[in-house]
Amino acid sequence: MNKKDYYEVLGISKNASADELKKAYRKQALKYHPDRNPDDKEAEEKFKTAAEAYEVLNDSEKRRRYDQFGHDGMRNMGYQGAGSMDDIFSHFGDLFSEFGFGGDIFGNSRRRGGGPRKPAGGANLEISIPLTMEEIAEGTRKRIKIKIYVPCQHCKSTGSSGGSTQACQTCGGMGEVRQVSRSIFGQMVQVTACPQCQGEGRIVTNPCRQCRGEGRLLKEQSISVKIPAGVVEGNYIPLRGQGHAGPRGGERGDIFAIIQEKAHEYFYRDGNHILYDMKVSMSVAALGGKVTVPTLAGKAELSIEPGTQSSSVLRMKGKGFPNLNGYGHGDQLVRVSVWTPSKIAAQERKLFEKLQTAQNLTPKCDNHGFFPRTS
Repeated sequence: MNKKDYYEVLGISKNASADELKKAYRKQALKYHPDRNPDDKEAEEKFKTAAEAYEVLNDSEKRRRYDQFGHDGMRNMGYQGAGSMDDIFSHFGDLFSEFGFGGDIFGNSRRRGGGPRKPAGGANLEISIPLTMEEIAEGTRKRIKIKIYVPCQHCKSTGSSGGSTQACQTCGGMGEVRQVSRSIFGQMVQVTACPQCQGEGRIVTNPCRQCRGEGRLLKEQSISVKIPAGVVEGNYIPLRGQGHAGPRGGERGDIFAIIQEKAHEYFYRDGNHILYDMKVSMSVAALGGKVTVPTLAGKAELSIEPGTQSSSVLRMKGKGFPNLNGYGHGDQLVRVSVWTPSKIAAQERKLFEKLQTAQNLTPKCDNHGFFPRTS
């Protein structure tokens, strides 16, 4: 398939000036840049084609050959096209600086200003803290053992025995290296962190025997985590600056203590409320009475009203979890289930047979012998 005309790609005439050419390419590049069109292959191809058109028409010799012979003239010159997206991206910010924009307009940050950089910071660490409902209701403090990188005391985090280091020979102590390459925009200089010293500019000449030049050691430590009352599954508590130590004095990361709730023997949780399923005998449901139920704080007495139906929910005010913000408590909801015995003795059977015909002990139905819906 024949390629599209470069002038048509950029939307300019064959007499367009260099300034018009740059403005046209800027418009196309902004429109089809992958940051604005994620996962859009068509936009990516248009972006590359616009870059290719600009590179050809911005070069006076290439433009003359293209005007005379078209795409065939480019192939005869050995021109291979725009190349990879990486090639374009690596110089995109610099190109737009020429258009009067400052920095990298798409947020693809690149290190500005030479010189060594600080050692890399340590990684964050996530730990799980299982809690009982009682601990959540009261709040607690947990002591957890973890394996974590800590600063090496033997070399004072320098990684060097005696503190001896020397300037990196690869980057000359600058912490960065420069690579000159040719691209669609001509000769470009790319600045990257030095791979030998990881951008620090210094090399450890006499590594510490304890940490082998890392400036940190992996050890088991015990940390204390204060848990406020009312937390829920998935909440996390940040411990700033207590995570992994970075190499050779790098800043420490953070620890995130993630809350997990243990299943309870009696209760279910619903927000700040707790739900308890309670079975009562038919006599208690019919006559009423007092029963003892478990709570998060221990035990409590609950009154059952005469004629309580199965599936009734009784509310115990303020017996649930405290609000995490410190204002008020949830309730304990007791769901009543009338218990029917599956095995009965002969004497008990006679009692039930006598009650079976009692008028007030028989469920009420309609004239057809059916039960209308209750809600």
